[in-house]
Amino acid sequence: MVKNEPIALDTNIVIDVLNNKKRIVESLQDYRKIYLPITVCGELLLGAKNSARREANEQQFRQFIQACVVLNINELVAEEYAKIRKALKDKGSPLPENDIWIAATCLANDLPLVTHDRHFE
Repeated sequence: MVKNEPIALDTNIVIDVLNNKKRIVESLQDYRKIYLPITVCGELLLGAKNSARREANEQQFRQFIQACVVLNINELVAEEYAKIRKALKDKGSPLPENDIWIAATCLANDLPLVTHDRHFE
């Protein structure tokens, strides 16, 4: 990935950024635009609501979300979702539903996804 190109972040990377994991924070510093699939936003907010520090985490997540460009689901994303879901079904390789939506959002918007999850490769 070229540093001045836009990127999308998966939930696990956002958590690392918010936990100030130095290696992750430093690797993302020079990107000009950071995108978040709407599904990532939902996962973050759910995590906050389920946490012991609900209000603090929710506020922190909302601030981070506001600093990024949020990618909503649209017809192109839905098309990509259907292609991915069908291909995975045909291969017998299920993935978590949210991860399929995240992948579809990134493909439809031609954005690389930064994640720790190997199944996105």
